Amino acid sequence: MWIVTGGAGFIGSVLLWKLNQEGIDDILVVDRLESSDRWKNLRKHHFSDYIEADDFLIWLTAGKFSKIEGIVHLGACSSTTEINGSFLIRNNFEYTKALAAWALAKNRPFIYASSAATYGDGQFGYTTDSQTTQKLIPLNIYGYSKHLFDLWALRRGVLKKLVGLKFFNVFGPNEYHKGDMRSMVAKAVEQVKRDGKIRLFRSYRPEFKNGEQRRDFLYVKDAVGVIWNFMKTPREGGLFNVGAGHAQTWNDLAKVLFAALDQPMRIDYIEMPESLRTKYQYHTQADMSWRKAKNRAKPFRTLEEGVNDYVLNYLSKDDPYL
Repeated sequence: MWIVTGGAGFIGSVLLWKLNQEGIDDILVVDRLESSDRWKNLRKHHFSDYIEADDFLIWLTAGKFSKIEGIVHLGACSSTTEINGSFLIRNNFEYTKALAAWALAKNRPFIYASSAATYGDGQFGYTTDSQTTQKLIPLNIYGYSKHLFDLWALRRGVLKKLVGLKFFNVFGPNEYHKGDMRSMVAKAVEQVKRDGKIRLFRSYRPEFKNGEQRRDFLYVKDAVGVIWNFMKTPREGGLFNVGAGHAQTWNDLAKVLFAALDQPMRIDYIEMPESLRTKYQYHTQADMSWRKAKNRAKPFRTLEEGVNDYVLNYLSKDDPYL
């Protein structure tokens, strides 16, 4: 049995879809449903059981589960605007340490979600080698909570026994519960339907024109394909970026989005809240050379292919869930 924490979340629920496609349904889903719509992400997928996250950790350490093949730990608060540091440390750092310690003690694969937010403003680049990792300065407490675990595993010499995945700008179906943390694709489709235009933040750096801030966009179906490959080869370890490997601008995304909606492109460039201006990333681009080195160079979907699938097959439907 595989454990998938955060299994009712965005990437976690799409991983369930991928595992079901591969004929796997012996899965224990762990999450915190609370009062959100995350439960809707589970309706179309098959798994053996569900348990709330706090109960799971108690039961796991008490030895209530047997025959666990491994843990895919995607359960965390992913809000880059969350400011409750104590909550993030408990939820994103301490919880991850507890699960990793169990997996290491039992010699079970442990795949966990790190984040591109650990790279901060990108001044040290976007590589996952140990020297770079120790230099990184995240711009927000969310990124720092993720970075702390990377450092914990690195300094204790166990990182090569784990798989840490630094997800970049992942978008796609089942992200609807994330509110303001949804991808720009999901938010922009709503804006176009309502106003006929989308809103992008102005640039506050002279080297970037409005809308020319750059991101590494990756469709969620490709992101879970990366996870699945590591589940099949559980003895690989280390930190790995998960992105397309090239950056595109918000204006590029807008162009693709309006084409998918068959609408003329109209953009309003709006002021960025002052609280975000010192924490905003102007350029992110994953170093994905590891895929070629591991002979995993099958191309990901292009931005156009991903947006078209998302818009036409999900966001345009009455039931947009995968």
